[in-house]
Amino acid sequence: MIWVAFLSLLSTSSLVQGMTDVERLELRYEAEDMFYHAYNAYMSNAWPADELMPLSCRGRFRGREPNRGDIDDAMGNFSLTLIDSLDMLVVLGDLEEFEASVKKVINTVSFDSDIVVSVFETNIRIVGGLLSGHVLAELVQAKQKGMSWYRGELLNMAIDCGTRLLPAFNSTTGLPYPRVNLRTGLQGVNSIQLTCTACAGSMILEFAALSRLSGEKIFEEKASKAMDVLWSARHRQSNLVGNVLNVNTGDWVRRDSGVGAGIDSYYEYVAKAYVLLGEDKYLERWNSHYSAVMKYLGSGPLMMDVHMHRPTTNSKHFVDALGAFWPGLQVLMGDLKPAIEQHEVLYQIMKRHNFLPEAVTADFQVHWGQHLLRPEFVESTYFLYKATQDPYYLEVGKKVLKSLQKHARVTCGYAAVKDVRTLQHEDRMDSFVITETFKYLYLLFAKEEDMFLDISQFVFTTEAHLLPLTLARLSNSTAVPVSDDFFYDEDEDVEYEMACPSTRYMFPGHDTLYAGAASLRKPLESLVEDSCPTKRILKRKLTAPEFQSTSEEHLKLVRDMGITIITLPDGRVQLLHTFANAKTPEDGEEGLMFMQEMIDLSRQQSTNTESPPKLVSFKIDGQRHQ
Repeated sequence: MIWVAFLSLLSTSSLVQGMTDVERLELRYEAEDMFYHAYNAYMSNAWPADELMPLSCRGRFRGREPNRGDIDDAMGNFSLTLIDSLDMLVVLGDLEEFEASVKKVINTVSFDSDIVVSVFETNIRIVGGLLSGHVLAELVQAKQKGMSWYRGELLNMAIDCGTRLLPAFNSTTGLPYPRVNLRTGLQGVNSIQLTCTACAGSMILEFAALSRLSGEKIFEEKASKAMDVLWSARHRQSNLVGNVLNVNTGDWVRRDSGVGAGIDSYYEYVAKAYVLLGEDKYLERWNSHYSAVMKYLGSGPLMMDVHMHRPTTNSKHFVDALGAFWPGLQVLMGDLKPAIEQHEVLYQIMKRHNFLPEAVTADFQVHWGQHLLRPEFVESTYFLYKATQDPYYLEVGKKVLKSLQKHARVTCGYAAVKDVRTLQHEDRMDSFVITETFKYLYLLFAKEEDMFLDISQFVFTTEAHLLPLTLARLSNSTAVPVSDDFFYDEDEDVEYEMACPSTRYMFPGHDTLYAGAASLRKPLESLVEDSCPTKRILKRKLTAPEFQSTSEEHLKLVRDMGITIITLPDGRVQLLHTFANAKTPEDGEEGLMFMQEMIDLSRQQSTNTESPPKLVSFKIDGQRHQ
């Protein structure tokens, strides 16, 4: 049984233990202010660009800034951040700004561009944003709160964008190619045949909604076929999937299996496809996958990747921050206890570093210190609070909010953190910061009775866009007008399925869910601190931009970091870092940061035609970077 009641039926007292209504209201207003600080900075300094560059206070247009590689494939010069933000305006009840923004999107955005984009990112951000905007525009109209002029323009734009993504599915297997040209389809990009599992398996929610709202069944058929292929490609003994496969052969190229980057939203969409569409095959697949994941990955404090074909053997020594969504998905699908435990470990890591690093090792050391202001940990915090009503999770959300305010807020929005150990900023604010991170923070502190929307009537996509649960009642080949009753018509069978689990059953010996949750957290509260007993911010002796290869002092500092320097005959400098060769552990940690800075410098110089690169070749743990 899926205990959706976790998310909607538990009552809220007027005074939450540990946090007063007044403080909670203040935090709600602060979360709302955070959204508007970022949104207004984007609209004033960046729109119609796809993203805001918060340190430069200007927009990031595709093709005008130095290419950042695959990251830029999320952008298509289609006002990405504005489209991604539309439904958040309705969540806030700002219907006037929502109406104005919808008009801006309709009047200014075009998808007829000779630009190669990520099929996955364009689907979850653009198609998802347009569909959610359309559904909410019709809801506002039905409630007679505005949008009287609206005639489905956002849906038509979603159909246009979705149609431009359809050529991606023209592979031998039916799995979508990872890239497509918005104007010419696969022309020039069909040689890129490797895709991640999440990329191919995170289309079904948006494409099924697109079919069921438009009557064009091809979208759902293509996405459903891709899900079928991935299910068939699982390892039959372990029931796990790998990370990367070939779209034409269906063969796995990377067989490491986890719940983080490359796989994460595939599992999410298997589960939510059942919730949204009501098709039993997705529930059966979820149950099989989930049992396998918990059997092979769930034995330790962190969900470590394994080999899909040798699931008792770890394939990595670190986990990435994207996996922080997993506890929230466990809550949605009814497995509360392991969600509480996994979330608590992540929270202990987050408290240690102010943010959750992009990747941490099995012993909780920083593996990759970047933090992009990602939403996954806040998402899980929100779902755990909805499930337990435990005020502890309000305090967790407060900790996240205050860290963002203290360490990421800048004049023009919020800047990503380049390294949690130095708290240096990066000139980057991804659209998901506005549409996901701030949305989940706001929803955590908001009370349902004070909101314009009944959130319990929607499923969140992986980009936190809102799709109505009632889509299950629509055919994918017949367009049905959306009415006010479409959202709130009660179904006795659904209501029965939303019945709360018994506290006595789940936590015998405890009177409340949050008392039971506290008993699970207690043994974990010192786990990270005991493993990493010292907390420090490194005082840097030398940064990569300061380094001069002719300085004996700099060369000595670099050697102390465990870095070997080799000058090549053509004048290039090759660096090799070995942690064990560092003078002290602190020097070794600084060496890792120094090497990452060198890699970043090399990438920047490679895009600058006026200044030839000075440092080109690096090795870290045997892996070469150029």
